[in-house]
Amino acid sequence: MTMAERKRRLVADELAAAALELLAQKGFDAVTIDEIAVAAGVSKRTFFRYFASKEDVVVQVLTDLGPVMRTELAARPAGERPSLALRNAVWISVAACADRAEHGGASERALRVVQLILGTPALLARFLERQAQWRDELAAELAHRLGLDPATAMYPPLAAGMALSAFDAVLRRWSGSDGAEDPAALLDQAFAVLAPALDAVVGPAS
Repeated sequence: MTMAERKRRLVADELAAAALELLAQKGFDAVTIDEIAVAAGVSKRTFFRYFASKEDVVVQVLTDLGPVMRTELAARPAGERPSLALRNAVWISVAACADRAEHGGASERALRVVQLILGTPALLARFLERQAQWRDELAAELAHRLGLDPATAMYPPLAAGMALSAFDAVLRRWSGSDGAEDPAALLDQAFAVLAPALDAVVGPAS
C-alpha cells in the first residue's frame, strides 16, 4: 500500500476500534456517531469520510474474513479431505471473530461484538450478506481444487454453504454460552457432523 493508503487504513481501523468498543458496551441504538468520533479523536465530518453509517463500521471489520478463508482453503494440501480443508479455512474466520489469533484466548470485547452483531437485526443482515459473498468465493475455490465446472457442479456451492452454516452455528453457540464454550471444539463437532457429506466421492457430474 502507498503511504496515503496506509494512513487511510489506520484512521479507519481506529474509528472501527472506537466504534466497536462503544457499541459493545452500550448497544447499537444507544451509541451516536458523535460519540464514536469523539472516542476516536476525530470530527464527525472525518467519520463520514470513511463510513456512511454505524453499520458500515461493523462491516469494515468483517471485510477481510471471506478472502482470508479462500486464501487458507487454496493453501491446504491438494489431497486433503474436503471436510478437513474447509474446517481449517473456516477456523481462520472463527478465530478472528473470537479474537483468538492475537490473544490466545477469546477477548471480552470480541465476545460482545459478536453478540452485538447476532443480536442486532441491521447488523445481522449485513453479516449474512457478507456470508453470501464468502460462500461464492469458497465455492469457486472448491471447484478449482476438485476440477469441477463452477457453473454447473452442485457440490461446490452446497459444500461452501454447509461450511458457512457450521461457522454461523459455532459463533451462535459460542456467543450464546457467553464465551464459556471452546469455539475450536465446537467447530470440530460441527464438521464431524458434516464430514460424511463433504467427503463423499465427488464425480465430474456432481
